Amino acid sequence: MIATFVSLTACTTLGPDYQEPDVDWLAQWETTLYGEVEQSVADPNDVQRLGFWWETFNDPVLNSLILSAREANPSLRIAALNIARSRALLGIAVGTQYPQVQQGSGSAARVDNWPTEGDDSGDRSGLYNYNLGFDLGWELDFWGRFERSIESADAAFFASIANQRNAQVLVSAQVAQTYFAYLTTTRQIQIAQMNADLQLRSLEITRQLYDSGQDSELDLQQANTQFLATSAAIPGLEATQQQLANALTALLGRRPGDLPELAGPAQPLPKLAPGMIDQIPARLMMRRPDVRVAAFTVAAQSAQIGVAEADLYPSISLFGTIGWGGNTADGSTDSLSTGFGPAFTWNLFNYGRLENAVRVQDASLEQAIEQYQATVLQAAREIDDAAITVAKTREQDAMLKDALASSERALKIANTRYREGYSDFQRVLDAQRALANQSTSYVANQGAHASAVVDFYRAMGGGWKPVELSEALPAETIERMESRTDWDGQLREPLPQNEPETGETRE
Repeated sequence: MIATFVSLTACTTLGPDYQEPDVDWLAQWETTLYGEVEQSVADPNDVQRLGFWWETFNDPVLNSLILSAREANPSLRIAALNIARSRALLGIAVGTQYPQVQQGSGSAARVDNWPTEGDDSGDRSGLYNYNLGFDLGWELDFWGRFERSIESADAAFFASIANQRNAQVLVSAQVAQTYFAYLTTTRQIQIAQMNADLQLRSLEITRQLYDSGQDSELDLQQANTQFLATSAAIPGLEATQQQLANALTALLGRRPGDLPELAGPAQPLPKLAPGMIDQIPARLMMRRPDVRVAAFTVAAQSAQIGVAEADLYPSISLFGTIGWGGNTADGSTDSLSTGFGPAFTWNLFNYGRLENAVRVQDASLEQAIEQYQATVLQAAREIDDAAITVAKTREQDAMLKDALASSERALKIANTRYREGYSDFQRVLDAQRALANQSTSYVANQGAHASAVVDFYRAMGGGWKPVELSEALPAETIERMESRTDWDGQLREPLPQNEPETGETRE
């Protein structure tokens, strides 16, 4: 009889089997980087370069900052702790498929019999009474409820791993973009100071000419206005520089001001060759951790339909009771009682509640599928946006460089003509203003180009590597958690490094 009931546990599994949603347009789409590079076919399994894209900048400070962020960034630690939580939830789901001790009870008491009124003997009697019992239950997985629950929890576990990888992608890109923004702002401060010094010299010359009666007050006031306007921009840039430094320390998990990596001379903005981002086919976009999170979310929700459908059908269980009791009275013996049998429950009169619960899960599955499609579309958009920005900022670079050279030459000519009396001071002021604008635009475009390359790598999902919980969490955190709770080695147990096949459940 037991074998018969056990064989029923594998009778059927309700609900749809998971299939990853198809992206029908992906086969026909691939960014060409708008002619900036000549892409070649790359091995999708060879992602070493994509995983450590920041090394292509050849900036040791950037390498050090990203390494520090990987070790101490709070969001990475939170994501790692979510893996531990998801693994524990998976353990709960796995445990539901086995027999459970549903209830245990026991008691022990001393019973005393005292003489009643009118009994002058003064004698009393007593005994000890004790009993112990367990009720056992095992709901057979006749409809695959527990199997689907495990499947859903397993998908959620892999989603948590992908989420931690996505956090690596975001943190790496945020550190690089913040660092390049810091370098850009630092360079803009230097340019503003150089322009202010240049304008100060002009102001001093016009002041001397005015004091000697050789020039009008108008030239003096215009020179002073331009000098003060340029100087006034410097404090705002310095505030931005400090805010960017603070943003970096937050990404590194440090207090504001704790940034020794930037104590030395500022690194120059990177000079990037057009071939720097070749051999990265857009199909690798599907490796993006957030795309994988969306896929696992679909898998987890797909299994929930089967869980809900199982409630529509009878629940078949095996139950048993074991009881032991006795007392210390003379002549009495202990007794042992057992009981075993099947149990059958069926919630027939639910007034549409269970059917609608299935519909809720089905609608939620469609929402997850649409979210998956939206995530893939957003990924493609981000790649395309970054690619066009890379291309166009490179185009702008050559033009802005020529414009800067022209403005420098124009200022030199304007100064010469002014000194020789062939033009008025307004031409000098205009040339100084143009030089300030062009130098600022040139540096800003360099910073935008570096940021766009970083954004391209982020959009491709680059910047993560498989890690273990023992790597992602500080040793003191693991020790604190293990001293507080018995984790049974889960915090040190290796994580799966490869995704399961479609529809496969890992128990």
